[in-house]
Amino acid sequence: MQSGVRITARGLGVRGPRGPVFENVDLDLPASAILAVHGAAGTGRTCLLLALAGRMRLTSGAVRVGAHVLPDDHREVRRTVAVAAAGPALALEPRLRVGELIAERTWLAPGVTTAAVRAALDVVGLDVPEKLMAEELGTAGSTRLALALCLAERPGAIVLDDLDRDCTPDQRREVWTAVGQAARTGVTMLTGSARPAPADLGAFPLALPALSADRLPGDSAQEEAR
Repeated sequence: MQSGVRITARGLGVRGPRGPVFENVDLDLPASAILAVHGAAGTGRTCLLLALAGRMRLTSGAVRVGAHVLPDDHREVRRTVAVAAAGPALALEPRLRVGELIAERTWLAPGVTTAAVRAALDVVGLDVPEKLMAEELGTAGSTRLALALCLAERPGAIVLDDLDRDCTPDQRREVWTAVGQAARTGVTMLTGSARPAPADLGAFPLALPALSADRLPGDSAQEEAR
């Protein structure tokens, strides 16, 4: 079993140049639980998850991640919380093959072995040829691969955002099942999606309203998941 971390936040907020991205967020997430943040594009969902991971500057409130408190202990929190997927900048390289991504992770992450990655792939229920490129797996497949690669690092928590993007109902179920299986190993899961998590997953739901006045061009607070 991995060692998950408890995460608590009080009065959490992040502001952009034109106003709040999100504000006044409170949560208390037990270790090895699943946080399911849901909301349409522009609600600050990704920013919230990155803030909990110590990768975004807070403008109000505080977060405790295990024994570490943000904003002061951001380096320790970054080492504790791995980011599997969070926006285009934090995603798998689509033109790399599965085998290359596995090899890359074993080179870059101390202590991660090919055997550990294969065990993590079994956890998320993904069995694909190593010669396939990440983009050939489809969104759901590449999301599960990203989750497995992070799981092999044995972090305290994992961020997995936008997990239901471009997914059919069956694919959404596959990804959520993988999230549940990952949490059963002991890791704390911090997830983001357009739609709420399945009720039977036992996740802690957090819905974000359209607070952001700092949306990127093309974002819409009313956008529905495809």
